[in-house]
Amino acid sequence: MKKLVLVLLVSLGSLSAYAQKNGFGLKGGLSSTQVNFEGGQLVPSDAQMGYHLGVFARLGGVGFFVQPEVLFTQTSGQFLEISSLSSIPPINYEAKFNRLDVPVMAGFRILKIIRVMAGPIASFNIDSSLKEAGTTVQNIDFKAATLGYQTGVGIDLGNLTFEGKYEGGLSRFTENIGPFTADNRLNQWVLSVGFKLF
Repeated sequence: MKKLVLVLLVSLGSLSAYAQKNGFGLKGGLSSTQVNFEGGQLVPSDAQMGYHLGVFARLGGVGFFVQPEVLFTQTSGQFLEISSLSSIPPINYEAKFNRLDVPVMAGFRILKIIRVMAGPIASFNIDSSLKEAGTTVQNIDFKAATLGYQTGVGIDLGNLTFEGKYEGGLSRFTENIGPFTADNRLNQWVLSVGFKLF
């Protein structure tokens, strides 16, 4: 009988620890996004604000966790077309991105409430466009999907979770921008707040 009670107590303790370390919740936040170019006549301009909303799950044991997410993200990036003629002023463009983001973070906990994480992110284009396109760049053929990475830290306070992450692009968001073929990536800083439902 004592052994049975001991087994039940250990089982309940394990289930309680599992419930505290695993869960499902909602999250949302803001991002600061910049389009990055390498070479050519296109150069990045000021960072632009965006937002994201979605759900997350957290799975793992003591110390280690995996956190998949599904997020709707709306953001933008400004860039300039620099003419080879000094008499022609730069032309400003703004690309709007509406996408479905699926990051999968993996990491470990420090002091129970701090999380350090990193992982890949797949972004699927929903509806993206080029705002105020000029005569040289009429439109952009956005890719249906891109890959990137995220790394950051999180803090858990009860059911609330706070995260700060950096996202870097591993693939181009388009093969070309009008007649230009400069390498292009989308990089951003992401701040989010989540609430664990269970």
